[in-house]
Amino acid sequence: MAMLLELRDVAIAFTGRADRVSVIADRLDIGLRAGRMHCVTGGRGTGKTSVLRVATGLLRPTAGSVIWNGEELGTLSDDAVSSRRGGLVGYVDQQAALIDELSVLENVLLPAVPRRAAAALGPRALDLLDEYGVAELAALRPAELTAGERARVAVVRSLLLEPPILVLDEPTANLDRAGADELIALLLRLRANGAAILVASQEQALIDAADHRSTLG
Repeated sequence: MAMLLELRDVAIAFTGRADRVSVIADRLDIGLRAGRMHCVTGGRGTGKTSVLRVATGLLRPTAGSVIWNGEELGTLSDDAVSSRRGGLVGYVDQQAALIDELSVLENVLLPAVPRRAAAALGPRALDLLDEYGVAELAALRPAELTAGERARVAVVRSLLLEPPILVLDEPTANLDRAGADELIALLLRLRANGAAILVASQEQALIDAADHRSTLG
């Protein structure tokens, strides 16, 4: 089975005050196939988010290669990477960020807006909300949701364009035990359905559930 996402010999470094270089990762290798989950773990401040940003093409690595479905991102312009990202990668940030002025349904449809496909994808958005148990929230605003509901809605939004790769940054960090368990169960269901999942987490239950792990720090 072909790799959907690869990080090959990746290094990530930043130059800070007094030209001090901070190395986040060095010679990092990740290979992710459909139906598999890879967890990037490590203590707070070890650079897990930076690894995810590199994997999603939002940040260029200092060295090494990032490959989506056989295509090396280093050969592409930023605009080309951005264009390909929508159809390949669904990204959920640590805050499960939703736009407060929009309803849950409108938030789920946001990835379709640049493609002018919101109307066409409306039925799919409703089906996803129903499939993942949050259909009753469709007309609500984010402020009316629990942290767990916000997280599930953010995951549903990431699925709208049917990306084969899902990337999630500390998805359980702001959830209570019950909410975390529900979200982990959702991710395991998505993996069983063939999603390739890259997740950053310090949650032991999620680390244990992953097929492969990389530890930073």
